[in-house]
Amino acid sequence: MTLVHLLPVLLLFGLTACQNSPQTSTNRFRVALLTPGPVSDAGWNALAYEGLINIRDALHAEISHVETKTPAEFEEAFRDYASRGFQLVFGHGFEFQDAAAKVGADFPNTVFITTSGSTVRPNVAPIRFLLEEATYLMGILGAKLSKTGKAGAIGGMEIPPLTSTFMAFAAGAKSINPNFQVVVSYIGNWEDVGAARQATMALIEQGCDILIPNADAASLGAFQAAKEKQILAFGTNKNQNVLAPDIVVASGVIDIPRAFLLIAREVQERRFSGRIIRLGMKEDIISLVYNPALQALLSADVRALVETTKQKIIAGELSVPSIEFTPL
Repeated sequence: MTLVHLLPVLLLFGLTACQNSPQTSTNRFRVALLTPGPVSDAGWNALAYEGLINIRDALHAEISHVETKTPAEFEEAFRDYASRGFQLVFGHGFEFQDAAAKVGADFPNTVFITTSGSTVRPNVAPIRFLLEEATYLMGILGAKLSKTGKAGAIGGMEIPPLTSTFMAFAAGAKSINPNFQVVVSYIGNWEDVGAARQATMALIEQGCDILIPNADAASLGAFQAAKEKQILAFGTNKNQNVLAPDIVVASGVIDIPRAFLLIAREVQERRFSGRIIRLGMKEDIISLVYNPALQALLSADVRALVETTKQKIIAGELSVPSIEFTPL
């Protein structure tokens, strides 16, 4: 074959090679997730990973996930993903906002989302999940179910969004019994199951007969203690009714997968704008999910009261106490 006859073949081969080149993957929508703990926690981090998978499946996106522990790791991971051309990066928690703002200034073509916080830039925004709306309703249920008039709250670290959920739970309980007490115990991390179990046992010894853990993976220790002592509890963030169906009355659930997809569509379609993104019951992101196995504990009147209160919250007729964030 002469060079003249070979040239079209070479051109065709070159075109085919370019079409199959890995470089074409850079044209895909690319989304990454940073979590502060394992995605096997059956709660906060597990929901975020479900959200990432939801984006992959719905938007045919290329995805990546990394677990990060320290502010230095937050910044390093944000910077790595942005430098590799990821268009959207989630930092899953209040603690990611400083790193997002710092790295966001250097990578204006990447959008950085933190799940909580108040730091807003043109390409940086927090999602404010209004879980307080659900914990307020669980406070009503707790006050109706408690025999001692005392509940225990077990938290990971004392940060505003977590404190706010316990504040709302206490307010809901006090709307039924003004003398109701909520004793809060923070264990200082999100993964120490043993510490959560120990803190929960201490609360039970103090007379708390209702429990609300919100400590990510460590919450499993709280549920262990509650189950051992047959004390009623509530789930948070994810539907945790199945973790201990004989003692978890209901869960306050955040539909993080749906929320992540809403934001991802904005970014992919170039409609995103930096602002505090508030999502609650009105947006169908926050819900109260009852445990069918324990329905007999709740009278029709109690459930009707909770439903009426829920509708008032959605309509804006009832303002649930919370720690409000203003854009920084």
